[in-house]
Amino acid sequence: MSSEILSVLEYMEKEKGIGREDMISAIITAIKNAAAKGVNAGQELKVEIDPKNGKMQAWSLLDVVDSVSDPKTEIPLEKARLTHPDIQLGDTYEKEMDPAYLGRIAAQTARQAIMQRLRQFEKERIYDDFKDQVGDIVSGIVRRRERGDLCIDLGKAEAIMPSREQVPGEDYAPGERIRCFLLKIEASNRGPELILSRSSPKFVRRLFDLEVTEIADGTVTIEAFAREPGYRTKIAVSSSDSKVDPVGACVGARGARVKSIVRELGGEKIDIIRYVEGAKEMALEALKPAIPRNVEVDEVNKRLSIEVSEDDLAIAIGRKGQNARLTSKLVGWKIDIVKEEVREVSMEAKQQQAAAGLNQIEGIDDETAERLVMNGFISPEVFLDVESSDLQDLGFDAAQADDILAKVNAFLEKQKISS
Repeated sequence: MSSEILSVLEYMEKEKGIGREDMISAIITAIKNAAAKGVNAGQELKVEIDPKNGKMQAWSLLDVVDSVSDPKTEIPLEKARLTHPDIQLGDTYEKEMDPAYLGRIAAQTARQAIMQRLRQFEKERIYDDFKDQVGDIVSGIVRRRERGDLCIDLGKAEAIMPSREQVPGEDYAPGERIRCFLLKIEASNRGPELILSRSSPKFVRRLFDLEVTEIADGTVTIEAFAREPGYRTKIAVSSSDSKVDPVGACVGARGARVKSIVRELGGEKIDIIRYVEGAKEMALEALKPAIPRNVEVDEVNKRLSIEVSEDDLAIAIGRKGQNARLTSKLVGWKIDIVKEEVREVSMEAKQQQAAAGLNQIEGIDDETAERLVMNGFISPEVFLDVESSDLQDLGFDAAQADDILAKVNAFLEKQKISS
């Protein structure tokens, strides 16, 4: 049996990375438990294994007593002193056993227990190997799909990417290499389970950390983040150095940096915008190139109502409302985007506005202004090429016509000087 144990120790050490001392402890415990369930039930055993050659020694531990009531656990003082002259009542007598006999009894059960212990060691090792990689990107090979979940081989362990953490539209075949975000290590009945994700916003954020050196060194900071996996991501960035353009740093020369990330994400669109203070300003920045016409701010309910032209409506809202939703997530406010109302102005209102414009000319009363507007003189500039006879044709006498032109020309001259 020593050769078998030695081969197990060597295999575990080389292939599984489990130290000999740990494995010996597991084998000894397994053998004791297995033997205790067999013909040695009730006996306390002592087992030792030499880590160098795998040789096993075993002893049955007996209490030294005057009168024996159970020969499996007790030995009379007189008999014990035949081999241990100095032994006393109450001491423990170690009776050597034939390891081969013990092995025959315990072998099958011990083997199962050893494998169970091995699995436990592997689980503990999985946690130790990957606990420092949580929150980082790992690479593996797709092995199979189980009930919608992807099983991915990371080399030292197998991980799971649940369907909820997968990106809609992405499909991976067995044998294909994949990069994922190690989201967490989850405790389960089967031990620690590595949970991967490609849909988490943290995956994209980590890709930017790896691709953009300015983010890695802290010069550029991702201030806000919103993502709809597989479709679009919006990030708002700022720079602690006035000489560094945060948007340009993330985009890279000729878009190289952001293109690399887009390729990894299978073509997902990425909008990179400059971070600005204030919900209103941030929302307007995120909705570019759409131009807002009117903005209403509700500070109490953290709500923005933004009007845009009909031409900009589709741009601002985005496909299936995607742009509006991501902007809302980015800002942290509810955002309503509506089409600008085109308000028709009546002819009468236009005439009143024009008359009010002529009223600013000193000496021209409301009645005269309305009469002039009705005849097409809607602003002072219209009078530039007008002569007295033109106004007389409209019913003004010569004195009135000359007076109106003098006042208008004085107004225009005054405006010219002030400008």
